[in-house]
Amino acid sequence: MGCTKMDFSKLPRISDEEEESMLGFVHGVSGPVVTAAQMSGAAMYELVRVGHSELVGEIIRLEGDLATIQVYEETSGVSVGDPVLRTGKPLSVELGPGIMGNIFDGIQRPLKDISDMTKSIYIPRGINVTALSRDIKWEFIPDKNIRAGSHLTGGDIYGSVTENSLIKHKIMVPPRSRGTVTYVAPPGNYDISVWPVRQIRPTAEKLPANYPLLTGQRVLDALFPCVQGGTTAIPGAFGCGKTVISQALSKFSNSDIIVYVGCGERGNEMSEVLRDFPEVRHFSDNSP
Repeated sequence: MGCTKMDFSKLPRISDEEEESMLGFVHGVSGPVVTAAQMSGAAMYELVRVGHSELVGEIIRLEGDLATIQVYEETSGVSVGDPVLRTGKPLSVELGPGIMGNIFDGIQRPLKDISDMTKSIYIPRGINVTALSRDIKWEFIPDKNIRAGSHLTGGDIYGSVTENSLIKHKIMVPPRSRGTVTYVAPPGNYDISVWPVRQIRPTAEKLPANYPLLTGQRVLDALFPCVQGGTTAIPGAFGCGKTVISQALSKFSNSDIIVYVGCGERGNEMSEVLRDFPEVRHFSDNSP
């Protein structure tokens, strides 16, 4: 009776080895800063998941096989020996239709979706929710001038998506990319774009500031005029009204898009923003 010789060298083992190589463990915890061991091969600013709750963290220092991680959630309960999962990707944000009108925290977690999911006003640790909804469909319209054989480079527009009456997103070739079109997708619903937060979005040119930003505040428009696309600073001491002015400019200026970033704001000020801004209407057509 003969026997068949098996060649075990051809059996798939790489997947297990790769999965193990992407896993380190907590070496120390100091507030929001965690050090992790066995992190050889990790990259600076790589996104990691810390602990059994998979807290969101970012590598900010590498020294040998030790990595220093900035965790963007509460680290209470994380202990030495807990797993640290590498993702192999930088901390990124999602870009696409649906980003307007949303409320995000500092790592682009949608607060309203989290509240609807958990039925709570608190954000659970380690919750993982997509920044942009996958349930809402947006229609993609390809550019009529793009066809098979066309040569495209980074920044070229090959289609558009209309989000509302004011915003029409131009869909562009990713930066530092080029090639020849072999296929043009028909009109329909497609995916989003992802961009690393620490990588500056490249631009071809900076447009000149030719139009005034009318704030609705006579003292500002007369003595301190601003321009659309410009930069304005409002210095001042505590409680002198900087936030009141910034909110007034956001509500009543002749701008189509307002991106309000509250950093270090008091809780009552942010609650006022979240209560009032969804009710603000555009001056041209009374749209949200």
